[in-house]
Amino acid sequence: QVQLVESGGGLVQAGGSLRLSCAASGSIFSINTMGWYRQAPGKQRELVAHISSAGTTNYGDSVKGRFTISRDNAKNMVYLQMNSLKPEDTAVYYCNYRWTITNYWGQGTQVTVSS
Repeated sequence: QVQLVESGGGLVQAGGSLRLSCAASGSIFSINTMGWYRQAPGKQRELVAHISSAGTTNYGDSVKGRFTISRDNAKNMVYLQMNSLKPEDTAVYYCNYRWTITNYWGQGTQVTVSS
């Protein structure tokens, strides 16, 4: 089992920045992918960004150039730096840990961007 705990969400004005953090604990395999997904009311959960343990990153089209994902393998942490936030970025952000076909999810953290 893997436990994920997110932090760093909140309310911010459009154009502002936030940094999300996710701490993973439990049965962590050294080769894995961690990332962030988000879900807005009435919409499907979508990929924000993910990063492999080797550092390979992938971003959703709507956040490219504004968000940056990073990780600290020694601490089992993943971060999401969000800049130039827009009202459409408002959603619950979920941390994800994936190893082979197994996925674990955090409880989610709310990000609200006011116009």
